[in-house]
Amino acid sequence: MPKDYQAIAKQVFDIEAEAILNLKNQIDDDFNGSVNAIINTQGRVVICGMGKSGLIGKKIMATLASTGTPCFFMHPGEAFHGDLGMVSPNDVFLALSNSGETEEVIRLLPFLKDNGNIVISMTGKPESTLSKNSDFHLNIAVPKEACPHQLAPTSSTTATLVMGDALAVALMEARNFQPHEFARFHPGGSLGRKLLTRVKHEMKSKNLPLITASAPMKEVIHTMNDGRLGLCIVDHGKGIITDGDLRRHMEMDGGNFMKLTADDIMQVNPKMISSEARLNEAEELMNLHKITALLVEEDGQAVGVIQIYDLNG
Repeated sequence: MPKDYQAIAKQVFDIEAEAILNLKNQIDDDFNGSVNAIINTQGRVVICGMGKSGLIGKKIMATLASTGTPCFFMHPGEAFHGDLGMVSPNDVFLALSNSGETEEVIRLLPFLKDNGNIVISMTGKPESTLSKNSDFHLNIAVPKEACPHQLAPTSSTTATLVMGDALAVALMEARNFQPHEFARFHPGGSLGRKLLTRVKHEMKSKNLPLITASAPMKEVIHTMNDGRLGLCIVDHGKGIITDGDLRRHMEMDGGNFMKLTADDIMQVNPKMISSEARLNEAEELMNLHKITALLVEEDGQAVGVIQIYDLNG
């Protein structure tokens, strides 16, 4: 009879969730000490771990770096063969080892002590060699691994990762790290684009559908179709006509519709945004007023159009 693989997956989730919740009972003042040590250092955070701990360490390094904490990852084997020259006395050394007895990491302790580095360790053994020789210890012990044979690091690596996230978020709070700072480190991402890119870089400014207030309805329809923006700009921004306005007035005015002018159906004082504004400001304004387009202005006149579809390109 085939095994219930979904049940196995759910069991893994339960075991690892318990491991994470268990961390709340193990955290102590050494966590505060670790945050303060990193905040107060004039150097960087050097993250070191072997095997699976090293892989988790690289992710922690990436999270710290992207949230305002200068850091780099150092492989313990390479460290012992020359890379320790990159470690300055001002650096804080974050060592990861579930057992706390990983030989490649333990061998670095004499140098770190002689170099004057503050050492923070993450281990699952508070009485281990690494724990006892650290300035601050973060306890990542788990009740059990999700691996049925208790061999493959599973719950323990998850706990290490979560402790690293907790450290990163605490450091963000300590620094009052803001979204625009995050965006500076992620210029290629969606958030970075919205926070760093200005409206003028994404607005449509060529062949704008411009009409005068006296334009007859036939011209309004023709201009809107040619512009392909679903709107017309009246008198350089004094008014706007959307395709929704056209449909509503066709129903309301019936046979008189084609006798109307742009002035009869336009919305006056349309929502506008400066060409120097950021994309996230445009998005916030559109969401606030539940609209999908803004006129872009310079010196009080419409020079472009920015639409909701332009924000996630």
